[in-house]
Amino acid sequence: MQKVSLGSLETSRIGLGAMSMSDYYTGARGDDREAVRALRRALDLGVAFIDTAEIYGPFVNEELVGEAVRGRRDEAVIATKFGLVSHAGAGPDVIDSSPRNVRTAVEGSLRRLGTDHIDLLFQHRVDPGTPIEETVGAMAELVAEGKVRAIGLSEAGLETVRRAHAVHPVSALQIEYSIWSRRPAEDLLPALRELGIGTVAYSPLGRGFLTGTIRTREGLDADDFRLTTPRFTDGNLEKNLKFADAVSAVASEIDATPAQVALAWILSKGDDIVPIPGTKRAERVEENAAAASLKLSAEQVVRLDSISAPAGERYSAGDLSRTGI
Repeated sequence: MQKVSLGSLETSRIGLGAMSMSDYYTGARGDDREAVRALRRALDLGVAFIDTAEIYGPFVNEELVGEAVRGRRDEAVIATKFGLVSHAGAGPDVIDSSPRNVRTAVEGSLRRLGTDHIDLLFQHRVDPGTPIEETVGAMAELVAEGKVRAIGLSEAGLETVRRAHAVHPVSALQIEYSIWSRRPAEDLLPALRELGIGTVAYSPLGRGFLTGTIRTREGLDADDFRLTTPRFTDGNLEKNLKFADAVSAVASEIDATPAQVALAWILSKGDDIVPIPGTKRAERVEENAAAASLKLSAEQVVRLDSISAPAGERYSAGDLSRTGI
């Protein structure tokens, strides 16, 4: 697997998002042994970048990653996130990036991951109640102590990124980026490159939609997060099939899978972008990793670029309000 740089951090060209192994999506709370196999298969293939967060589960996803990398820690580049669990008593789904909460969260993550350091620590969502300078100051202290190697932000706007970067170098911004979520990512990329900040692209397969396996809402569990998002509502979902169909058409031309095409499209956008497709199955890890060697023609990239905007926002109004972009 090719290596790339996210700021000061070297990692694999393609990563693995672990969230869906524990929460949010249909079938997430299944056989943990299957998920561990997938994580270990990723390491076998050189897919070093593994993305998790304390909120996933909550907490159990980090434990799962910790189990998978036990004895192979030096092969993994572990990224985790804090800020959506308040350790002052409010609990999960409460934004808190106060310096005290940052330190408490990291100590818990280190314990669950079974490691003495986190390779890339992300603030999960910007905390409107805590100046970003104070949050990044706390993160910088953890870097100085050797508990964190590099820091990042998730779903933060450019002004916030600049303020954070002035306190301590930011290695990466994690944002949703895929064929059907091209903006605001593409508005941010030029500025991030000027600052020397890499991009971690989450949901690069459009929350599974771009694989062509989701044609209706049927088959998704009642508590599947996607059912709450506007792009998956009745009416919008049918309109958005144009994305899945376009990706499938390109896949048929080059003897690839739709997932591989969706990932190859992101890789065509720059070598400072690391997509982190999520799965809990080893065979899907193998499929996704193979996208690193897939090249789309310029015409195919333009064709995918030209698909008109999707129907519906990428998040519900409430969830969208918690993002900074």
